[in-house]
Amino acid sequence: MLEKIKNKCKSTSLRYTYYSHIEEIPKAKWNLANPNNNIFLSLEYLKTLEDTLSETIRFKYILFYHKETPVAIAATQLIKFNSAQLKFQEFPCRISDTIKNTLFKNLDVKVLVCGNLFSCGEHGFVYNSDKLNAKEAFESLSNALREIRKSENTDKPSFILLKEFWPHSFDNSDYIKEHDFREFEIDVNMVLNIHPDWKTFDDYLGSMRTKFRTRAKKVFKNSEKIVVKDFTAEDIDMFQDKINELYLSVIEKADFKIGKLNASTFKSLKQILNESFIFKGYFLNEKLVGFTTSFILDDVVDANHIGIDYDYNKEYDIYQKMLYDYVDLAISKKVKELRLGRTAEIIKSCVGAKPVEMKLYVRHGNSISNTLLKPLVELISPNDYEVRNPFKLQLD
Repeated sequence: MLEKIKNKCKSTSLRYTYYSHIEEIPKAKWNLANPNNNIFLSLEYLKTLEDTLSETIRFKYILFYHKETPVAIAATQLIKFNSAQLKFQEFPCRISDTIKNTLFKNLDVKVLVCGNLFSCGEHGFVYNSDKLNAKEAFESLSNALREIRKSENTDKPSFILLKEFWPHSFDNSDYIKEHDFREFEIDVNMVLNIHPDWKTFDDYLGSMRTKFRTRAKKVFKNSEKIVVKDFTAEDIDMFQDKINELYLSVIEKADFKIGKLNASTFKSLKQILNESFIFKGYFLNEKLVGFTTSFILDDVVDANHIGIDYDYNKEYDIYQKMLYDYVDLAISKKVKELRLGRTAEIIKSCVGAKPVEMKLYVRHGNSISNTLLKPLVELISPNDYEVRNPFKLQLD
């Protein structure tokens, strides 16, 4: 049965419609409101997530109109987890004991997330800045998200979460705070700016200080038996069991994640995005011991999910080789920026990445609890980190 709700934003000129399934969305209108074709908000990408993850995640999509013109879109995921599942030492920010004991003590938590659970960045909400100012855009978004929460007949989400914004957007995204959302920062995103003088990977190595260039050469020597192959969708299907095993080993060991993709998701992404989605397999003596994925955006390589067999990682420097291969990919694609994501700040800084702060916003569904949320959110802060500078000169 078609489930969609039309509503008018309380104090703006916009109206909105939201949908529970991709096939319900008017494609032309959605695309009109996504003029820069953000891959993570494309209907093809979102359908892949919905098709492969709908058993554990519920999806909602919002289309905003000014009169009859589509001017904004948003994608949300409704997730539920038990606090006992959370490994706080792996959380992407410091969580104080007060919050652990007050908000996350042996209870089920349901969260409406506006953003992308599987990628860092501004992939949950876009609006046409020529037709809509930031204040009106984020007010309309707040109205729509709160309406979605209310529409849940039972077991309403406790929290609404907006993730996550880059510093250049803070002036605009901060308007959401006027609607009782609280800001907090998570761990930094490690980003390498690709210098225009780097025409080849050797140019990149040549810009490094001797110590770090020597380190890179040692990684190449240790990993010389590793064979890297660009995977097709058929390759992903062939190795799906091993891919799932390698991916799970990273999920369990490293960064905190609520949602988990799988090989079938990667296969579908390769089929629909083709060269915009890169999947590389890492082989040792014909055994798959690792993989990397990345999205090729307009001027960015977004390094995404990886899988590693940790039994071989230390001896063969698999992870470090992956990082250098990401740099090589970014240079070959002639992009301006390589986004390597959160965690492992030191090792990522050794390839030249620098920390970039990111901001999220959260609101409790209950007005009283939301008032109590403010001092608790202030106790959340990014984890401490160290970085290195591998280059001879300070690069912009």
